[in-house]
Amino acid sequence: MTTTSIDIARQMVSDYHLQADKESTHALADILICKKYKKGEMILNEGEVCKCMRYVEKGMLRQYYFKYEKDMTEHISYEKGVVICLESYFRQEPTRLMIEALEPSVIWEIDKEQIDKLAVEHSVIGVLYRKILEDSLIESQIKADTLRFEPAHERYNKLLQMHPEILKRAPLVYIASLLQMTPETLSRVRAASLTN
Repeated sequence: MTTTSIDIARQMVSDYHLQADKESTHALADILICKKYKKGEMILNEGEVCKCMRYVEKGMLRQYYFKYEKDMTEHISYEKGVVICLESYFRQEPTRLMIEALEPSVIWEIDKEQIDKLAVEHSVIGVLYRKILEDSLIESQIKADTLRFEPAHERYNKLLQMHPEILKRAPLVYIASLLQMTPETLSRVRAASLTN
């Protein structure tokens, strides 16, 4: 059975524990655009502008950047997650982050100009939009604080607690990069957490 834009609009509203009337749900559904990506396919390249938020219906996406020619994983998203390159999105300037599909993925794009307009016209969409952006900012802050203040095993345990799907499905090299540790350290931390 194919998922429709109405299904996704309803799903998004329910993900954020909101109640939307038929008109608001249809208005949101009307701006959703479905895109399908193969494993390894690029969704956003460095230097492009992030003009939309991306809601993951199926699959897994990775945001990453290059630092000293090294590939660094910033964020990994999967079903019901929203992917935004925040600075590029808000400022409408080229991004340094890239987005790729780690698995075959079905993504729904939500154009910034259109959701900005709908957020003014429909209060429930305004609340939904704010909650999506708040969640994204809080997630970034938690990650920054974790990397700043917590040792390797605590970083691993927090990821296990908050996003077990990432540990089950993402390649180890990207999990290690996301947690800012070497693959060797990650293997040690994993082994230790299994014995505890």
